[in-house]
Amino acid sequence: MVADRARNPMTELRRGTIAFCVLALLDERERYAVELVDALTASQALAAGAGTIYPLLSRLRDEKLVASTWQESPTGPPRRYYRLTASGRRSLEAFRGEWAQFRDAVDQLMTPGTS
Repeated sequence: MVADRARNPMTELRRGTIAFCVLALLDERERYAVELVDALTASQALAAGAGTIYPLLSRLRDEKLVASTWQESPTGPPRRYYRLTASGRRSLEAFRGEWAQFRDAVDQLMTPGTS
């Protein structure tokens, strides 16, 4: 690996997995975008701002992995709530299986004396 590489490896890893993290959060319950940002930023490793989440949610909606509805808010303007679709659930389940294999392989290589 080149030391002065322009891209941060953690940024690249986050970019590749954040959509599935959003799907996993929506698998628990429907949420609006700010709730998703808050849940992701609770972990430093997954921190993603609104500038990342809003376009991602639009893409997931276009791909029919999530659906959305507007709901009145007791504290302000209406909010768009997102929920997982059947297609989104299938995609998430496929990723969960692949992720477990990927994670285990990386963990094995990163643990000294196990490879």
